[in-house]
Amino acid sequence: METLHFAIPTLFGLEGLCADEVRRLGLPEVRAENGRVLCAGSAADLPRLDLNLRTGERVLLVLGTFPARTFDELFEGVRALPWERFIPREGQFPVKGHSLNSQLHSVPACQAIVKKAVAARLGEKYGLSTLPETGALYQVQFSLMKDTAALMLDTTGPGLHKRGYRAQGVAAPLRETLAAAMVLLSRYRGRDPFCDPFCGSGTVAIEAALIAKNRAPGLNRTFSAQKWSWLPSRLWVDAAGEAMDREFDGPYEIWGGDLDPAAVELARHNAALAEVDDLISFEVADARTFHFGGLRGRVVTNPPYGERLLEQREAEELYRAFGRAWAKFPDGWQLFLLSSHPDFERAFGRRADKKRKLYNGMLKCDLFMYL
Repeated sequence: METLHFAIPTLFGLEGLCADEVRRLGLPEVRAENGRVLCAGSAADLPRLDLNLRTGERVLLVLGTFPARTFDELFEGVRALPWERFIPREGQFPVKGHSLNSQLHSVPACQAIVKKAVAARLGEKYGLSTLPETGALYQVQFSLMKDTAALMLDTTGPGLHKRGYRAQGVAAPLRETLAAAMVLLSRYRGRDPFCDPFCGSGTVAIEAALIAKNRAPGLNRTFSAQKWSWLPSRLWVDAAGEAMDREFDGPYEIWGGDLDPAAVELARHNAALAEVDDLISFEVADARTFHFGGLRGRVVTNPPYGERLLEQREAEELYRAFGRAWAKFPDGWQLFLLSSHPDFERAFGRRADKKRKLYNGMLKCDLFMYL
């Protein structure tokens, strides 16, 4: 069986978590680098990665890497790759990419060269001077890093954080991949109560329910590579079957609260789309007076940060009140709170036991852990 190579981009700070997920799927040659995870696998592993990954952003099939200091080197390197093995005669192959610390720094120029080289190779193999590009999408991606080019095909389509359950978000939504990472970092396994008192559109609680149930996050959506002619459709059916066999049911106690009734309504709607509405109770509630029964449990939450000055002061007031509510919880409870606010600990009234740097998009945040 042919060995394929995959690159999985991640948000900064999530590389280690994503590498663990890939290892749990049993794939070989896993290594985490800055902002991505690399691994090997077979054609059957491609659907498994797309369906199961919670913290990866997309799954890229790596066709080759080579030095590219000049446009000639880039053109010849791209043309030497076996594009016809993956892209059929009618395939559409638009090109996008990025360049970092490389002599070839103009992305539009590199895009044009890559497109020309792929077209030259495919035209020669299919005996055509112009390719129709009327078929399925084979999105070509290139990355130029320190004068080394990597050429890839995007198997995913819309990013993996688009699970298919969020019809529309509320303001400043949290990316699903980051929400899943927060839940994984809290080591939640579905046993204790799980609460999000700033639930917004419900993303953290929904990801917690998917993790508790061990439900693959990609089961309710489609992927670009499902239309690829060289990839047998039964591999997708097998991967989905395998994922569903690994699910389990249990009486989970997952709760989400928010001051905004519209957000709570939306959270319920999103949970129904994710097919976990029976596992979560959402209600209109004020985080400043938050309390929950039981001697132990987890709170994983993403309160408003306050990006502008007036909002920052409001955010500090909110953190102060939430800190007072948290002080009343028994020692068996743990808190994992994501914030970009520079003075969060001072306002909250307590230093975190641990902190982990994460990025919400381009915004640098800390996950404050009270253990």
